Amino acid sequence: MIKDEFEYGVSKDWVQKFNQTLAAMERDEEAKRKDFLKWDAGRGSIQRHLDQLHEEIAEYERLMAWDKSKQIELVVENFNKLSDALIKARMAAKISVEELAERLDIDPERLKEHEKKDYQGASYMELLEISCVLGLEFKTAVMQVDFEEIEVMKQIAVERRERKKKKASKTA
Repeated sequence: MIKDEFEYGVSKDWVQKFNQTLAAMERDEEAKRKDFLKWDAGRGSIQRHLDQLHEEIAEYERLMAWDKSKQIELVVENFNKLSDALIKARMAAKISVEELAERLDIDPERLKEHEKKDYQGASYMELLEISCVLGLEFKTAVMQVDFEEIEVMKQIAVERRERKKKKASKTA
């Protein structure tokens, strides 16, 4: 996800570089003949990166051009992507990080760090307050309980405890 003008510029530069690379690959008839599967896999990989960049650039441009007199609907695919919605809402509202920090009465550097880390260190209360200040409202939230995932996480917890016990017994 492109979060600011700097990342937007870097992304545009990468699009140009990837396009040049693809053009050079297309001209390299010897590489195609020598090992077509390798050439095709390399070309496909670059094309996927290029397609992803085009999507991110289009999304950034859409957010930056959003008419604030209209509501915007942001889809949150899963709870781990809530941070994207917070950042997109801020961008579409044309609110800088500094302005948002002022409205929240927090240090702008703290908010910049939150956005940089996709809000991983933010508390639940901070997320709620930011959502409120940005006017985010859930229309519908459907959550699915994945019982297989619960069992996987249970096994990971058991393994983690065992590693901690072994480590503690080695240092004792």
